[in-house]
Amino acid sequence: MNFLHAIILAIIEGLTEFLPVSSTGHMIIGSSMMGIQSLEFVKLFTVAIQFGAILSVVVLYFKRFFRSIDFYFKLLVAFIPAIIFGLLFKDLIDGFLENPLVVAISLVAGGIVLLFVDKWFGNADTDDSDEIGYLTALKIGFFQCISMIPGVSRSAATIIGGMSQKMTRKAAAEFSFFLAVPTMFGATVKKIYDFYKDGYTITNEEMQLLAVGNIVAFIVAMIAIKYFITYLQKHGFRMFGWYRIVVGVIILVLLLAGYDLKVI
Repeated sequence: MNFLHAIILAIIEGLTEFLPVSSTGHMIIGSSMMGIQSLEFVKLFTVAIQFGAILSVVVLYFKRFFRSIDFYFKLLVAFIPAIIFGLLFKDLIDGFLENPLVVAISLVAGGIVLLFVDKWFGNADTDDSDEIGYLTALKIGFFQCISMIPGVSRSAATIIGGMSQKMTRKAAAEFSFFLAVPTMFGATVKKIYDFYKDGYTITNEEMQLLAVGNIVAFIVAMIAIKYFITYLQKHGFRMFGWYRIVVGVIILVLLLAGYDLKVI
């Protein structure tokens, strides 16, 4: 991996992490097109640059993180299912992560759902994510567990989970952003811990790659979040549904053509 690879992957991460399109699917296509080897540092890089992405949420919604202590308890409640499911089904999840066919199928299936989700959950009455109760937060947390299947998209799963609880598209998307902070931070810390536990070390050049990746992911994610909320309020999810289907089909075609796609 070189600096150009790092910048491109960071742009992909920043653009797709908070959109309901699956960052994993895009990482597969991007890394395969650039011929990036699935090395341990590359796997660490793709997770660690999530820190830059979640930092953009903290900056954009800075005041929301200091509104009340109740805010943090709701995030904790929503985060608990991911911890439990992650521990119980770790081996199964790791197996899915090695299978690009699972990613492709999830992209297409999720895309079909997004084509109709605006009609299914059109009776929203909660426009502020702070107004939800603990039970609602827990239910959204269970929806997030579905995204452990690569290609589903954490953002899509949690937003749909919020809309199923009568939250508006805007409120559901914002709660999804907030929930990403503990979820992705936890995943980043665990990945770094496992990396060093397995005896690997980070060189000075790799540290620079991580720094550049996080900076780029931070900037791109800020732009993506701001435009996503505006677009979502006006147009809904239909375009994202068709887009997911196209990306999923592209991966399926590449697999059928014999390309060795790797989930990094």
